[in-house]
Amino acid sequence: MAKDNKITFYDLNHESGCTTSPFVWATKYAIKHKGFDLDVVPGGFTGILDRTQGHSERLPAIQDDGEWILDSWLIAEYLDETYPDRPTLIGDPSVKVLAQFLETWLWKTAIGPWMTCYILEYRSRAMEKDHQYITESRERMFGNQKLEDIAKGREDRLPKVLPELELLRGILGQHKWLGGDTPNYADYRALAVFLWCASVADIPPMTEDDPLRDWIDRGFDLYGGLGRIAGMSPLFGLKLREGDPEPFAKGPSLVAGLVKRNTGPASTRAETDHITGKAEKAEA
Repeated sequence: MAKDNKITFYDLNHESGCTTSPFVWATKYAIKHKGFDLDVVPGGFTGILDRTQGHSERLPAIQDDGEWILDSWLIAEYLDETYPDRPTLIGDPSVKVLAQFLETWLWKTAIGPWMTCYILEYRSRAMEKDHQYITESRERMFGNQKLEDIAKGREDRLPKVLPELELLRGILGQHKWLGGDTPNYADYRALAVFLWCASVADIPPMTEDDPLRDWIDRGFDLYGGLGRIAGMSPLFGLKLREGDPEPFAKGPSLVAGLVKRNTGPASTRAETDHITGKAEKAEA
């Protein structure tokens, strides 16, 4: 049993102390979901092996009453197996598979493009001792391009990310959480994408009126405002330019129609009118 209800948590921080890394964020939420307090060991990208006493070169990592557990998914599974009497994170194996699918999709549609937009800020916000490591490792990740070249043209790329998030908007327009009435580990893995972005974004990536804002704000507010720590930047406030794509569907979402129950013509009227153009004709 976790001593004094605390689990030792090895954080990955910027100079401000702000947590970065989606994997570390998801683990942070998982521990709080289980009702534990965090005994935080702070630090940056370099020196992880020393901080973890030789147990890992990567984070997240936790210590629970002397036992080391590495990897964000293994940590979540460990917490469920060791503390089954506390709120469940994953519950059923299918939750893990579906959450991994969702996370993979979000990495392709959001984290990848956002990384190219904020990569210079990703480095500048890090601890000074980490700058060289970030420069060399991330330039290799991007085919030996200079970070400055990777970031070029970001004003054109940022608005293109938002329409790609329509799948998530459609689902969360029908459900309070990905976990249903309460958040589960799928929520934390998805929220971690936006938590990471808020840790590196020097200009907002999302418009003020994005429908995802309700879920994101509620997620950041969980556990006493776990996602509202110092060093985070505003996610909302992106100003679109003439010619930028619409950030999200203004009418009934076709994605939402996939999950909405058909109980008769009245239940599908708005979607039918949108598909056939009847709604637009009525407005003309």
